[in-house]
Amino acid sequence: MSKTIFITGTSSGLGKLTAIHFAKLGWNVAATMRSPEKETELTTYSNIKIFKLDVTDVEQVRSAVQEATEAFGKIDVVVNNAGMGAYGALELAEEETIDWQFAVNVRGPINVIRGFLPHFRGNGGGKFINISSLMGVTTAVPIGSLYNMSKFALEGLTEGLYYELKPLNIGLHLIEQGGSAGNNFLNNIIWSQSEDIRAYDDIIAKVKESFERSAESPSDDPQEIVNAIAKLATGESNQFRTLVGKSTEDLVAFRKSVPIEQFLETVASNYNL
Repeated sequence: MSKTIFITGTSSGLGKLTAIHFAKLGWNVAATMRSPEKETELTTYSNIKIFKLDVTDVEQVRSAVQEATEAFGKIDVVVNNAGMGAYGALELAEEETIDWQFAVNVRGPINVIRGFLPHFRGNGGGKFINISSLMGVTTAVPIGSLYNMSKFALEGLTEGLYYELKPLNIGLHLIEQGGSAGNNFLNNIIWSQSEDIRAYDDIIAKVKESFERSAESPSDDPQEIVNAIAKLATGESNQFRTLVGKSTEDLVAFRKSVPIEQFLETVASNYNL
């Protein structure tokens, strides 16, 4: 009997690649997105069903969980992939931006996990794979405090849940990814800046320039991230945290090797701060 995976944020990038990969492996795939009516590629796979889902909407989460379980009977693995990024000076951030960053990257996974816990308990187990970031285990870019906050929170949530879900045979895993090609990250950033307060202009410009350079340079292959997800889903790997990509491995290794003061000053010096 084919296993089933439920994936959030499958309209593009990593989420779509993951859905296609598992469909080709023979899994059933519950692919979710905010605007399923716009999707054309995933609809060509007979073992993929698409469900409408905004992870910040609790009622939509409940509906998507119910519809997916009714469609497939049993969900074996849930991938919390949906996420967005807010960058810029914290002082200049709109209240809505602060709430939105937390709602998508933290409350979203909470909503999905809570939605599936009764199903997993009833089945005697299940598995959550949460897509985090190297920015969840360290800081690497100035003016990313809101994004860092959201990923650090996801890390703490996942680690804290380990203890209460282990006796229920419900697994938890984190994917720590760096930059990868094809994820459309730059186009999805919300920037906090102001025409009236110019104190942060210099650092915002430097970070934007570094992002643009990164987008133009070779990035980690997103298939590496998909392969890491697949290893966890199939049980080939049982790592709690999986670092993906050389940039992630190098940065995390450096963070562990030096005092936090030295690490912060090194990152700051990269931006001439």
